[in-house]
This record gives sequence, C-alpha cells and structure tokens, in this order.
Amino acid sequence: MSDNPTIAMLTDAFGRVRGLVQRLTDGLDDPVATFRVDDEANTPAWLLWHLSRIQDDHVADLAGVEQAWTSWRDRFDLPLPAGDTGFGHGPEEVASVRADAALLDGYHADVHALTLRYVEQLTDDELARVVDTRWDPPVTASARLVSVLGDCWQHLGQAAYVIGMAQRAG
Repeated sequence: MSDNPTIAMLTDAFGRVRGLVQRLTDGLDDPVATFRVDDEANTPAWLLWHLSRIQDDHVADLAGVEQAWTSWRDRFDLPLPAGDTGFGHGPEEVASVRADAALLDGYHADVHALTLRYVEQLTDDELARVVDTRWDPPVTASARLVSVLGDCWQHLGQAAYVIGMAQRAG
C-alpha cells in the first residue's frame, strides 16, 4: 500500500468497488442478470456493464490511455455504438445488454487494473488538474474520481437490490 494517504484511500475505495462487482457476479445467472422490476427498469447486467463502462471511459480519459473496452467490445457483441457507455439508454438499449457473469467480471477486472495504474501514479498536481471546464467550478481530476466512485457505488447498490428482487421472485 502507498505511503501517500490519497493514493491509499483511492486504492481502497476502488478496491471496494471491485470486491462488490465480484460478489454480485458470483453465481449470477441469465434469468437474474436480465431481471427487470418493470418493462423500463435497468437489469443487473446493464447496471454492472454501465458502471464498468463509465469507470473505464472516465479513468482512461484522465490517464490519457486507451479504454479497456477496446479489447472487450467484440466479446460483448452488443448492438450498440463502439464508444457507448450506457448514458441516456432507454428500455430497448438496456434490454440489449446481455452478458454472462464471467464477461461482466472479467471486463471490470481489466477496468480496475487500468484504474489502479492511474491511481498509483497520482500527484497533487494531477489531482488538481482541471479536466472539464463545462462546469462551475471546473472539474478537477480529483472531483472526477470522486464522481466515478459515487456512480459506481450507486449502480452497485441498484444492482444488488434488483438481484435481491429477482431472487425473491423466484
């Protein structure tokens, strides 16, 4: 573990995301992965895919590296544009995201590795770097990382809830 408390905290936080993805994909079968509480709700598979896509997209952009998705896109074989992250998806797009547990977990494992490579090299200057001026105040790399973590945890909680609903439904 790093002596830098910021790096240690971010490593721990993203490690918790990784652990939750592993826990939610362990034993995840197709009926549960594709369960919807109603016709317009998100599925666990979509939620896990989307949180991985957002983490991948945002962290790769911060790091200035290629997304892990580049090597996973063909394996998922989704009827979506190549760079799609799921943002703004409607019910049809959500339903089109079908992936087994191993695929979801494997992709997130690579996203997590990409994330750790970036986090391990963070400096105070990098954390303070402005990465998006469309907001007031402008978004820094540190704010973007916190935003990614918040998005991941929100979607993990939603996926866990829907998985629980699917299991109770039988």
